[in-house]
Amino acid sequence: MFFPVSKILWFFATPSNLLITLSVIGVALLLLGWRRAGLTVSLVAVTGLVIFAASPAPRLLMRALENHYPPVAMNDPGRVDGIIVLGGSAHLRRGQIKLNDAAARLTTAVTLARRYPEARVVFSGGDGRLIQLDRGAGEVDAVRLLLSQMGLEGDRVIFEDRSRNTRENASFTRALVTPKRGERWLLVTSAFHMPRSAGVFQHEGFYVTPYPVDYYTRNEATDFLPFHSFSSGLRLADLAVREWLGLTVYWLAGYTSTLLPDASAASGKSP
Repeated sequence: MFFPVSKILWFFATPSNLLITLSVIGVALLLLGWRRAGLTVSLVAVTGLVIFAASPAPRLLMRALENHYPPVAMNDPGRVDGIIVLGGSAHLRRGQIKLNDAAARLTTAVTLARRYPEARVVFSGGDGRLIQLDRGAGEVDAVRLLLSQMGLEGDRVIFEDRSRNTRENASFTRALVTPKRGERWLLVTSAFHMPRSAGVFQHEGFYVTPYPVDYYTRNEATDFLPFHSFSSGLRLADLAVREWLGLTVYWLAGYTSTLLPDASAASGKSP
């Protein structure tokens, strides 16, 4: 029940969808002769457009998420028993692999797998669509093909293709690999998504080392500048607001122990 409800609520809570809906409602009210109500709704829509599409607010919301965990040096000399990469970065289109903005999740995982040849590699990601009109190839098929083309295949590569959200990523992956005491597992996902991901894994008793990638902010003074285009601002606003809402809902639902997990507690080794 949680999965379909979250998808429906998020559709209406997305800043871009919400602002477009308010704009349509405002115009409709004006055409119906309800001038005051129409002007009020339209003003709210325009104000939201300025805040989310033109101001630095979305970048600052994203910056707070991406700064929660520090970047990990690629030449980390520590032992690594496994590498977990979360889905959401690849698809098959007309028989070819199509990567999106989160492609760094996969490219980083491949680089880490080559650096730690003894580590197991787990890809976790199923079909997160609420309505599935086709039953064709999913993301796991695209990732399997991509990893094979990059020379990463065999028994060390494990695919978890049932999870539809971050909570199921953690639960199904833990059941699949059964981490042992003292093992060190790296969790690879986008930096803005890492607080919720690491929090869920910790709550499931799977203590991972966060390995954030795919940064949207520079962590510089330029983060405080307004956007040059409305489309990029709205895109970032959708991602940032969704993640903050996700953190809040997961915490209230009991899927994480705190709103933001303790970054200093992420040792990566199961006690």
